[in-house]
Amino acid sequence: METKNDFIVIKGARENNLKNIDVRIPKGKIVVFAGASGSGKSSLVFDTIGAESMRELYNTFPAYTRNRLPYFPPADVDSIENLTMSIIIKQRTGTGDIRSTVGTLTGVSPMMRLLFSRCAEKGLPLSKAYSFNDPEGMCPVCKGRGRLLKFDLDRVFDMSKSLNEGAIRLPSFQKNSYMWQVYANSGYFDCDKPLKDFTQEEWNNLLHGDERIVNIENNTGSVWEKSYNTKYEGLLDKLERLYLKKEVTASKGTAGKILRDFTVETLCGTCGGKRLKKEALESTIEGLNIWDMGQMEISDLICLMKKLDLRLGREITEKITYVLETIEGIGLGYLNLNREAGTLSGGEAQRLNIVSCLTSALTGVSYIFDEPSKGLHPKDVERLKGLLVKLRDKGNTVLVVEHDKNVMEAADQIIELGPGAGEKGGSIVFQGTMEELYKADTLTGKWLERTGREKSRAVKKIRETRPWDEKKAFRINNCSKNNLKGFSVTIPENRLTVISGVAGAGKTTLACEELPERIEGAVIITQEPAGKTERSNPATYVGAMEAIRKLFAKENGVPAGMFSFNSKGACPVCRGRGVIESEMAFMDPVISVCEECGGTRFSREALSYKFNGRSIYQVLRMTVSEAMDFFGEYKFAEKLRALKEVGLGYITLGQATATMSGGELQRLKLASRLKSKGRVYIMDEPTTGLHGEDIQVLMDLIERIVENGNTVVAVDNEAGVLERADHIIDLGRDGGRKGGEVLFEGSVKELLERGDSYTADYMRKELTAN
Repeated sequence: METKNDFIVIKGARENNLKNIDVRIPKGKIVVFAGASGSGKSSLVFDTIGAESMRELYNTFPAYTRNRLPYFPPADVDSIENLTMSIIIKQRTGTGDIRSTVGTLTGVSPMMRLLFSRCAEKGLPLSKAYSFNDPEGMCPVCKGRGRLLKFDLDRVFDMSKSLNEGAIRLPSFQKNSYMWQVYANSGYFDCDKPLKDFTQEEWNNLLHGDERIVNIENNTGSVWEKSYNTKYEGLLDKLERLYLKKEVTASKGTAGKILRDFTVETLCGTCGGKRLKKEALESTIEGLNIWDMGQMEISDLICLMKKLDLRLGREITEKITYVLETIEGIGLGYLNLNREAGTLSGGEAQRLNIVSCLTSALTGVSYIFDEPSKGLHPKDVERLKGLLVKLRDKGNTVLVVEHDKNVMEAADQIIELGPGAGEKGGSIVFQGTMEELYKADTLTGKWLERTGREKSRAVKKIRETRPWDEKKAFRINNCSKNNLKGFSVTIPENRLTVISGVAGAGKTTLACEELPERIEGAVIITQEPAGKTERSNPATYVGAMEAIRKLFAKENGVPAGMFSFNSKGACPVCRGRGVIESEMAFMDPVISVCEECGGTRFSREALSYKFNGRSIYQVLRMTVSEAMDFFGEYKFAEKLRALKEVGLGYITLGQATATMSGGELQRLKLASRLKSKGRVYIMDEPTTGLHGEDIQVLMDLIERIVENGNTVVAVDNEAGVLERADHIIDLGRDGGRKGGEVLFEGSVKELLERGDSYTADYMRKELTAN
């Protein structure tokens, strides 16, 4: 018998666009949250349930500990009862930390190290001696990175120029700058002499010159009041000391630019890129060291673990095999343990996190997933459903934001938000079973009913493929990066080509690595957010904001920067943020609306200037549709029209892109490209985060881009995308070394008639009657 404690009870949820909703979510069940992109799913699941759970958990920690953890502000909700501890697993690309790998993410690496310390020939007594993250095991030269950074002097210097002409390309080395003066005033060089004419002694002085005192003159008219002395240091010595003599991580600002633009990576000559000390690499089991095993595909490593007959390591190999089989079970058997986390896609990283959940001893937890089917071929979705069921059967609550119909079928209950997106969403429009949803008068219910009705016909009508001229097509030969097997493919010009295949088949390698190198001017539209920060908004992204600021400036006779909260127009108190964050030593920060600007983000002076009776803040509060009427006579209104044409007429000009849904962000990216001609666009999984109905809207937009004379290549496994393709390239048959081959190339009709692949089977199932 169900009791009140069997439900997470939410009352009065108002986060973002939620309409003061009440909802009871059953515990110990799989609950899928559906609805249009922007309907409020993430606001309810992540920003309300997940955030409040994390906040309550962190509040149990001492203040000193809380100060070092992420801050979660209180959710905008009246009450939440019976909330369980939550583990949030969102779609994120892997961390850029070079020391994080598939093995460390899944917990297999510690077990492998223990296995080698107990059972290896020439074994080392301590397991940490096999870790490239520990001084006991890491290569002493590359510090466990496997690679060495060095400065590329051809990038650092323009040999045809002199110091006076700007021969040093590094940031902060402009003529008369402080850094430039250190070298120009050193007395080592003739500043008018091109670097290519330097003697060996002059080169040595520039790169490694001895320390001497250099006088820095104030000849810039700013910064320094008088001249002063500083020490000379060879430029290469200085760069290596500042950037290479310490742990290199993903850097921002000037340091990040220097590391990105002026360095090259080379394999460590001491360890050969294997990251470990010589002693660790000499320890072997069955002739393989720990690095060799880490390089094996997981499916092959499973076979090896099962063959090993190690008296002291039997229990360890069984545990390793269990985790590896779980990884293989979610379609990631093509990965290897040494694969760096930063090279994983968002879908791969999320699925590896599922492995950690399944192998954890925790129960009674709420696992919150963000579209776990992302990047999965329909063949692998069945495996995913089984994993979600296993999580539930361990006594956990599984909350899933998902659009995939196959994942919905695994749900014990479905909650749909809507009825629309943005201000038109934020309400609970359905709660019940999948069977009941088919009969519901909601966006998802109608979509399920319509697609089911279409499938009930003998054969769904297949869209006629547009003819194309092979002479004008792009012929891409010898594709051999990563796991690609040296094949050749054709990309029709001014048509839509879709690249499909299972995870790890080589789709992204072909689309995002091979094609851009062969097709000049190709533009890659990735899954990454479009300027997703609190200071970025739709008007800025499509290029309308600058014109609006100039219009205000001309009307009022002040600089255009006065109408930017990132510049002169920013509120002097909150600096254009609209809120004040007060640090409370070892307590959580207190965030409050700025009293000076009232949350508008602008200074009083900026708000005092008007254009046609409206302030800049009032203009940013307008929806795109309202702004089109307000600025209709001006040329930049065409840029706003593009937003309306992609279905974003309801968003406001000043809405932070950080608050926009995945579908809204995808359409925002396409808005600026509707009028382009003769371009090649490569889209990596464009349907990610989109409802079935939103996919049709997206495909209509892509059709318009193609009809305008552009070429589009999309990586996707969605039936709604594949059925509208002019040309399909299907890769497989499986992932990793078992993939990388072209299984089919041709039209949708030809795929159905003669295709022999997982994709062909899936499309026959989707487009024909059972």
